[in-house]
Amino acid sequence: MSLLRLVDLSTDIALRRGAVHALDHVNLEVRQGETLGVVGESGSGKTMTVLSVMGLLPPGGRVVGGQILFDGRDLLAMKPEELRRVRGVEMGMVFQDPLTSLNPTMRIGAQVAEPLRVHQGVGKAEARERAIEILRRVGMPRPEKIVDDYPHQLSGGMRQRVVIAMALIRSPRLLIADEPTTALDVTTQRQILELIDDLREEFKMAVILVTHDLGVIASRADRVAVMYAGRVVETATTEELFRAPRHRYTEALMHALPESAQGKLYSIPGLPPDLSRPLTGCRFAPRCRHATDACRTTDVQLVQAAEEHLYACLHPVTEPVAFAPRGAGEPREAAGSGTILSVRELVKEYDAGGKGRVSAVAGVSFEVKAGETLGIVGESGCGKSTVGRLVAGLEEPTGGQIVLDGTDIAGLDRRARRRMHREVQLMFQDSYAAMNPRMRIDGILTEPLEIQRVGDQAARRARVTRLLDQVGLPARALERYPHEFSGGQLQRIGLARSLALEPRLIVADEPVSALDVSIQAQVLNLMRDLQSELGLSYVFISHDLSVVDYMADRIAVMYLGKLVEIGPASQVVRAARHPYTQALIDAVPSPDPGHAPSPATAIRGELPSALNPPTGCRFRTRCPLAQEICATEPPLQGGPHQVACHFPLRPEAAVSAGAAPAGAG
Repeated sequence: MSLLRLVDLSTDIALRRGAVHALDHVNLEVRQGETLGVVGESGSGKTMTVLSVMGLLPPGGRVVGGQILFDGRDLLAMKPEELRRVRGVEMGMVFQDPLTSLNPTMRIGAQVAEPLRVHQGVGKAEARERAIEILRRVGMPRPEKIVDDYPHQLSGGMRQRVVIAMALIRSPRLLIADEPTTALDVTTQRQILELIDDLREEFKMAVILVTHDLGVIASRADRVAVMYAGRVVETATTEELFRAPRHRYTEALMHALPESAQGKLYSIPGLPPDLSRPLTGCRFAPRCRHATDACRTTDVQLVQAAEEHLYACLHPVTEPVAFAPRGAGEPREAAGSGTILSVRELVKEYDAGGKGRVSAVAGVSFEVKAGETLGIVGESGCGKSTVGRLVAGLEEPTGGQIVLDGTDIAGLDRRARRRMHREVQLMFQDSYAAMNPRMRIDGILTEPLEIQRVGDQAARRARVTRLLDQVGLPARALERYPHEFSGGQLQRIGLARSLALEPRLIVADEPVSALDVSIQAQVLNLMRDLQSELGLSYVFISHDLSVVDYMADRIAVMYLGKLVEIGPASQVVRAARHPYTQALIDAVPSPDPGHAPSPATAIRGELPSALNPPTGCRFRTRCPLAQEICATEPPLQGGPHQVACHFPLRPEAAVSAGAAPAGAG
């Protein structure tokens, strides 16, 4: 039975000149108790669809046609008071960024309880108790304390649990989750998605899961709607869609995944259309490798492929998309023999204002060869970004060595470290935040050349023009400001800036974590092409093992400041030896709907405090296989594929004797 139906829903966003036709005759159905996944690139209309349902459209936005039927009632025909009650009581929404959707001046308990006080008139004391109870039900540790905290005092995963608690405190019949795990690492993402699944069963509610991650859709949704340029282009059950996709856009999204790479990742050319202009024909035709003249002139309607499978394509897919097992990508060419970077017993501690010392990095050692990519993976808080900032010279280590071409840069003075920046550059996760919004791209790219006094004005101009050509942007981009570019274009500009001084090593800190799968493919392919062309070395930092598997020659796994495993990428991904590494692998969503991660490998609980890390193996407090001997620190040993575990997952890698069976952590 349908709980929510969208019938020919059309939404416009008014501009100074004209309007953006964000949604064009969208038809969707959400049944009681099911999870509907809505997937597509940025600008496809998926978020605008749920904002239309919730009545939270941006300024200038309004529904211009169609119906939104909730349990048979048309929300668009309701009076404002009745509509507020339905949307405040029977529907709940979880937003992508919990920090910006929480009030920084209000305590957690007051925000969670606010719907009770507004819609039900519950007293302050009762509302507090019910807030504590719902926080406990969403798995929040120490809810009695958390209710008196502020949002900035919580981790990203904890803030997301708060937002979920706010959405559920009135026991809604429909939960809308808009990109609820995009900014989270894979283990926290798995916890949040499992929490939503469990709560759906407990509350008997329907869920709309909006995401650009096909792996999340495959493992969590019952049915899927694929959106492109404001329209639904394909709907099917999850199993049917991944077994036999029919629309060429759906196929292109699947081919852009690292799991389907046969050589290079497939990159969807071009950009989605401008929805403020009249469009004819199939909206995907300008980017489709199978498009014909008929596609460009025919307004293609949804047709039925199976009982619950509809698609709008004149040249549908006839062959299934194959996904390769992790660690089975194409072999990388061997890196050069020379070592460009050697990190030895690196330590970084921070003063916690009288509370002690934060152990961010604790005795980490690794090497990077010329032309090689070393991937560093781990949860948020594991120390991987701190290692990147230390290598790039943005922070000074507490101890250890960072040897670049035979010189220990950790001991250099300020002037010498500035010269070192010619050799090592940092590529940031959020390129927009790393750029001065008041500077044009010309000034942003020229700035490092001016600081390092490289060439005259004419030489610098020629250099930045060549940089834009290398990253696939036109020269006219130099006159524009950062806010005028898409996320993928900004990441290309960030890469261009890191190349300005012709470095030998680039530290890339989560460079594609916030990008759509199609834009992610473009940036990853570009980075690999430039590595081959320029002989670059990368330290590639990410929480996504499928991305690191595609990019890296070797992978280093970090946990709470320690290196727990390092080795060739294919061996680490296919034959992990540390229980933590295996847990990270199992937590990555798979685009195969038949793949179900083992509950035995799930990491439970929050990351321990780096103020007082566990003794011995720091993972032992969360390891399902931990034994008494794990309270003593295991050494990192084992040849090319090293592991720091008393009883590795594979017996041939054992590094210490003991009576415990192989596989005990």
